Parts: sequence; C-alpha cells; structure tokens
Amino acid sequence: MKKNKILLSSPHMSDEGYEQEFIKEAFDTNWIAPLGANVDGFEKELAEHVEIGNAAALVSGTSAIHLALKAVGVGVGDKVICQSLTFAASVNPIIYEGAVPIFVDSDLESWNMDPKLLEAALTKHPDVKAVIAVHLYGVSAELDEIKTICDRFNVPLIEDAAESLGTLYKGKQTGTIGKVGVFSFNGNKIITTSGGGMLISDDAELVSKVRFWSTQSREKERHYEHKEIGYNYRMSNIVAGIGRGQLKVLDERVAQKRAIYAYYKKMLADLPGIHFMPENTWNEPNCWLSVVYFDGIDPTILMDALANENIESRPVWKPMHLQPVFKKYDVFGGEVSEMLFAKGICLPSDSKMTIEDLERTTSIIKRAVNDEA
Repeated sequence: MKKNKILLSSPHMSDEGYEQEFIKEAFDTNWIAPLGANVDGFEKELAEHVEIGNAAALVSGTSAIHLALKAVGVGVGDKVICQSLTFAASVNPIIYEGAVPIFVDSDLESWNMDPKLLEAALTKHPDVKAVIAVHLYGVSAELDEIKTICDRFNVPLIEDAAESLGTLYKGKQTGTIGKVGVFSFNGNKIITTSGGGMLISDDAELVSKVRFWSTQSREKERHYEHKEIGYNYRMSNIVAGIGRGQLKVLDERVAQKRAIYAYYKKMLADLPGIHFMPENTWNEPNCWLSVVYFDGIDPTILMDALANENIESRPVWKPMHLQPVFKKYDVFGGEVSEMLFAKGICLPSDSKMTIEDLERTTSIIKRAVNDEA
C-alpha cells in the first residue's frame, strides 16, 4: 500500500475558515473584480502587521520586484546588484526593465548576500542603481551591514522578503528596513493567496505610484487616458480575501515551521557531516523551509531515498550566475552558493506535517546517511 505523500510546503488554510468568510463577503456583494474592500483591507492589515506605512497588493512577488525596480529609477542599461543564491524571480524583473544584473555571492553566516562582496561590487560599479538582497528560506540577511554599505554608495536597497514574511531582524520585520520590501503569497509560501504579492514601503508617494502603474497607468479622466506605460498587476478582491484570512494565522504558521526545524535539528544533529541553516544573533527566522547540507554525501541520494517513500524534497536553489540565461553577467565570489547548491537539500517543511510524518522523514534520512557513511 502506497504511503501518504509528505509535501515540501503546501497551502494550509485556517481551521477557522477565515478565508472563506472574506471570499463569501466578496461574492455576496458581487465584488469579484480587481480591487475592492478585501484589497484595501489586506494592504492595511499587512502593513500594520509588519509595522510599515504603506502596502500595494499585486498579482505576484515578481511583479512587486519589477515595480520596486521601476519605482527606484531603474531603467534600460542600468546596473542592479542581486544576490546569486536565489530563485530566478529575484532577477528576471531586472531584465524586464532592460537593466543589467550583477551577482553577489552569499556568506556562510547567513547564506545571504555577503556584505564584503557587496562592497567590492559597488566599488567596481559605483553607478549601480539598486541592490536586491534576499532573505533565503526565511533566514534574514545581515541588513545593518548591507544597508550601511548601500547608504554610503547612495544606492536604494530592495528587500526580497518573498520567503521571509514573519522573520525578524533585530526585532524588526524583514522587508521593512530597505527602501522597498517585497512579499510573495505563492502556493508554497508561509501564507498563500494561491498567487499574489505585496510591495511595502514607508514612502507613501512611491507606493501610490506603484498602484498607479499596476492598474495600467490610467489617468483620472472620464475616458481612458494613458501618459505612461502601465501593467495589469493589481491583486483581485477574491485573492485578497484569501490573504486576509491567512494573515490571521501567520503567527501560528511561523510557530509550526519553527517547530519542524527544531525537530529536524534535534533528531538529525548527530549525523556525520551535517550542517543546518545558519542561526545568529540578529535573526529570528520563520523557517519557511528547513534546509541542511552534508559534507561527503551526495544530496541526490537522500532525495531519491525520500522520493521512494513518497516524500517530497528538493535541491537548494541553483545560483543565478550558473544559470545559462545569466552566465554572461558579472559575479563577485560564487564558491559559497555553489557549495550550498552542490551539497544542500530542502527537507519537507509542510506546516500540516504530523509527528508521525516527521518521524518517518527523519528515519529515512538517518538510514540513507548511515548507509553512505
């Protein structure tokens, strides 16, 4: 008999049915089109939760990064520094704007942008128009150092917090420390709207402009008047209703993800050659995914062992500077992200996992590692 599938990270609706209440309200009022009370409410409630002034609800985290770049003045031919160890969605919007990415490696202290390499990149390219730092797997980058360097070079910092909603950096929510922050509500994120994103900033004028662009840059005229190129990037009222319900259980989901990581760390700590995600003084991660790497063991062996038991896992992100589509661009460092890609494995971190699921997963990992040791 085939065992039940254990997923990497899947949608987890609230037991209380909060999401359905907001969706029902949208249907009852026939407000199915984009914008509406749920969009306004989601923006307001998320901004209050992370303690920032303004938020714009959009169709994806990718669209939010795109408009963040546009909002800080990135255009054709401009240079943008981006963390190499990330998902392609962090980089693709740079290309959308006709700009040029420059990749910076991670450090082992955070698995995120190495401040020393960032400084080297800005020294070589002082005309950079923006820096995109990523909070990988819910672990925050060393933001004080990164922001200090960005400020010294007068470059705006964009925080790609797609994976880190609920993560704290020195007591502050990630996404709120740079000029602009971006969250994702894709189906695998810590809370989801099935698809969607949010751009946040204390700059009210910037967020207002993003809302304007995201609704096709339509001017306030009776007829359809357009003086700028716009985008169909605004979140729908239905999707926003899911988000409002999910936001009510965000703290619960963070606690569940952190408990999963703590279980793995307790049960796997004695395995030979294992290294866990970084823990440091500045960071309270949401542990969106629990990630480890092994010295001396091919991670594909572990992934195959888990897959044979109907358990989902995946490699660490392949660095952007190794991706065929981005190989022609400048990179600073690369050894750390390449090592993490070669040795790392994302373990199942679904917030619906039971103790039995965790026991089953860890027992397979232990057996596979011991067979290879």
